Order: sequence, then C-alpha cells, then structure tokens
Amino acid sequence: MTKNSWQSTASKDVIIERALMLKNIRAFFDAHSVIEVETPLLSHYSTTDPHLNSLRSSFREQTCYLNASPEYAMKRLLAECQQAIYQICKAFRDDELGQYHNPEFTMLEWYRPGYDLLQLMEELAALIETLCRNTTIEPGFEYLSYQQAFEKVTGFNPHQITSSECYQFAVSNNIEIPQGLTAIDEVDDWLDWLLTQRVLPAFKKDGFTFLYDYPASQCALARIESNAEQVAVAKRFELFFGELELANGFFELTDADEQLRRFQQENQRRIQAGKEVAGIDENFIAALVHGLPDCSGVAVGLDRLLMTLSRTKAIDQVLSFSWDRA
Repeated sequence: MTKNSWQSTASKDVIIERALMLKNIRAFFDAHSVIEVETPLLSHYSTTDPHLNSLRSSFREQTCYLNASPEYAMKRLLAECQQAIYQICKAFRDDELGQYHNPEFTMLEWYRPGYDLLQLMEELAALIETLCRNTTIEPGFEYLSYQQAFEKVTGFNPHQITSSECYQFAVSNNIEIPQGLTAIDEVDDWLDWLLTQRVLPAFKKDGFTFLYDYPASQCALARIESNAEQVAVAKRFELFFGELELANGFFELTDADEQLRRFQQENQRRIQAGKEVAGIDENFIAALVHGLPDCSGVAVGLDRLLMTLSRTKAIDQVLSFSWDRA
C-alpha cells in the first residue's frame, strides 16, 4: 500500500525492530562493561578525508560542521578516561543519495583499550550474532586479508600491483573502466574500483565477511605494521554482508606527529581534487599528544545493519523519514 507523504518510510514492524536492535546493543555493551558516552554533533572542524564532504552549518556567524563521525571527540574522551566507551549517534555527510545512502544516518562507534584488531573483529561478530537472534539471518563469518581476497579472485597481489597493471587487468577481463580513471592514476583508485567490480561480488551473498590488513597507503587513522610476509599493511578492517559495507575498524594510530602529517597529506589530496581544505582538529591532535591508550575502534552503520537484519533492500525502508520526507 502506498503511503502518504506525511507517513514514515519504514513499516511499523521495522520501526519496532530498530527499537529492539538499539535495546539489544545497549544490553550487549552493558554486559561487556563498555560505557555509553555522548559527544557534540556540531563541530568547528570538518573532515580532512578526501573521499568525504561535511555538511556545513553556522552559529553566530561562525562556520561549523555537522560531524561526519564522532571519532575525534570520542578519542579525546578516551585519552582522558582511558576506558572502553561506545556511542550511538547521528552522523551527517554531504554525499550521494541512493539505495544505501542518506545524508543523515545512525552510527554505532566503540573503542576498546588493550584490544588488537582480531579481538575487536571477534567482539563485533559476537554483537552481530546477538542481534541476529529471532531473525532469519544465520550468522557465519569469513575472515580474509585484503591480499587473500584479491589473489582469490584476480590472481594478483594488491600490495605489489601497479596502476598500469591494474588497467591491463581491467581491459583483459572486460571490466568497465569509469570515466576519468586512467593507467597513470593512483593505484589505490584502481584497487578501490576492482574491489567493487570483482572482489566484493565474490563474497558470500548471504554471509558476513571481514576484510582486513589493507594496503599501507589506505591507512587513514590506522597503524601500519608488517604482516607475516613482512609487507607493511594498514591494520584496519571492514565488515561486509554480501557486497554491502557495514563497518570500518582500526587498530588506532596514537602518534600525534604522524596523525598530523596524514591530515596534511589528505588536505593536499583535497586540493588536487578541487575540494575545500579542511581545518585540522587541534583538540584531537592535543589529545593524541596527551596520550591515547593502545586500542582498537570500529564504526558500524546501524541503518545498513538494520537493512540486513530486516531483509530490506533500500535504506529508505529502515528510516522513520528518509531525506525526501525529512
């Protein structure tokens, strides 16, 4: 039945399922001694990530931004409190609008001092197993390194490939090449494209896959360490259900100087892409100088997770009011 424009875009059953999901998440963390925190949604700083754009606002003639993630503020709390924390909040991005994207979305983020990447992946798997109870989802998890996933499907090692070789692979395998992507572009751009075109479609359609140990050049806010083959990799992971990305986790970088250097490099890439330079969050850098404990952290898109749990096909179907009705 077609709904009127004033009505929710989600069904009553999905609205109830969202409430149950949030209740169970809070119960899970309460049982695991992780405390819930709140941080501001409005900030003086936007993100330097060249792939993201913050939503701009203003207050008393000051430019400000709606947070693309609570990460920086949560790490400031972590540096001060030195204990496990989580947050469920709204996040905002001036991004594409479509089947899996809405400018306002719900994010779960948590940080675990003393956890390495594998321990955090296992805790995320335990949370999802809990949330899958009383659903039709039978949770099973596959763990693949970035190298294993590429070699399994493409036959090449992503840590050794060049842009030119990626281009030749695409041509040889009749892979559509998007406009503007050439044989001399960054290899990470090619790996991102081949990931979506070849690697993710090979994942189990009805199962969860952890992809970890990304190329060092894709480190973002993660530490770089050597893998078993003594290749430098970014200690980060993403979780997928089928091809749908649900979560992004890091063994967190704690070096303030290195983090500042990365932010400056990201701003250079923003300039090259014709985007606005972002102010670097000085408060976050100061927290790193003070001292962030060794920890791992992860952000989970709860709307996409609810899509998975409820077997819905579009993000609009799990939102009370999607963008066109907000």
